[in-house]
Parts: sequence; C-alpha cells; structure tokens
Amino acid sequence: MIITAVPERFAIRYGVMRPLLTLLGMGPAVSGIEIDGTQLRVRMGWAFRARVPRERIRGAERSAALPGGIGVHGWRGRWLVNGAASGLVSITLDPPARAWVLGVPVRLTLLRVSAEDPDGLVRALG
Repeated sequence: MIITAVPERFAIRYGVMRPLLTLLGMGPAVSGIEIDGTQLRVRMGWAFRARVPRERIRGAERSAALPGGIGVHGWRGRWLVNGAASGLVSITLDPPARAWVLGVPVRLTLLRVSAEDPDGLVRALG
C-alpha cells in the first residue's frame, strides 16, 4: 500500500445515463473517488457521500457482478454507487463505516463503485 499526502483522484464511470444523472445533480462535476494517506472519500452529488478510514478497508477487487441499476442503491450495509454498468470495484470494509444517502446516515460494509480506471483504483486501495 502506498500512502501519499496528495490525494489520488478517480472519476466515477458514466454511461448512457450520464445526461440524466448530471441533470439530477449526480454527474461527474460533483462526483468522484479520492484516496489519500488516511481516507477513502466517495461522493455522487447530493445522493451519496462517504469518508472511510483506510484501516477499515479489508479488500478491493474488480467486480463482474451485474449491477442492480444505475445511481445509488443499497440495503443492510451493501451499497452500489455507479454511473455505468461496467468498471465496478467492490470494496470490503471491517469494521463498518458510515456513509450518507440522501443525507441519511447508513452503515457501509461493502461498497461497489463504477470507476473510469478500476484497475488503478484497486491498486491504489492496496
């Protein structure tokens, strides 16, 4: 694992729903993934935000599973934050972290996120 003081940024991958998600305030200008020496931060506009201490990240890998939709979806600690059906990365957390969905705090044990550079994101998360 490489720990850097300068945050590493990754774009969320968007597909055909990009114009609609942008109109809804969840487009690329207000969304992204950022990793620094102490935290992983994920944001999708007003719909989702999380700050996860790096020591809670137990694993990160490419995900071949089909997403259940586009946008922000989840239940019981397992959340999907995506703008496309491809480029998914699964991030396992233990102990669980806190995230906010529509401003409501939720438990986060597994985060699947679509990334423009999924392999780079997996490498950065170590």
